[in-house]
Amino acid sequence: MGGAERLWWLLRHFGHDDCAVLQFEGWLGPLRAGEENIEPAVFTPRPRKGDTIEAEELHERLNELILLDARVPERYRGDVEPIDPVAGHISGAQNAPWNEALPEIPPGEVVAYCGSGVTATVLVHRLALAGREAKLYPGSWSEWSGRGLPAERS
Repeated sequence: MGGAERLWWLLRHFGHDDCAVLQFEGWLGPLRAGEENIEPAVFTPRPRKGDTIEAEELHERLNELILLDARVPERYRGDVEPIDPVAGHISGAQNAPWNEALPEIPPGEVVAYCGSGVTATVLVHRLALAGREAKLYPGSWSEWSGRGLPAERS
């Protein structure tokens, strides 16, 4: 449930750009079993700048950003909220469920969030594959709703 995309995002965030997510259902290449002899390497993390947004900046820029909520429609609408004390979504956000096809996204700066910052990386990954950049709001709905920032139910 978004784990591979979250790892992809984390690796890129810390400076390892040569990474990918393999989708086995579309893989046509060979597979083999057994041990691989891979030469060890040293990885020095260097956090990327500009691929995340914090709550304060997001709140200030709500009217100029394209905000995508990766949660399932029931949580986005506020029908159910199994984790956080407040149900709904960030004001002005568009629902783009992580487990559905990516909707048409208008031009502009995109920010993705979810409940806790994991499944939003599915959207960030899909957008990257489509040639679009998106920032991650890692605090996501849990942080936003916990701070009492502007929220809607639909």
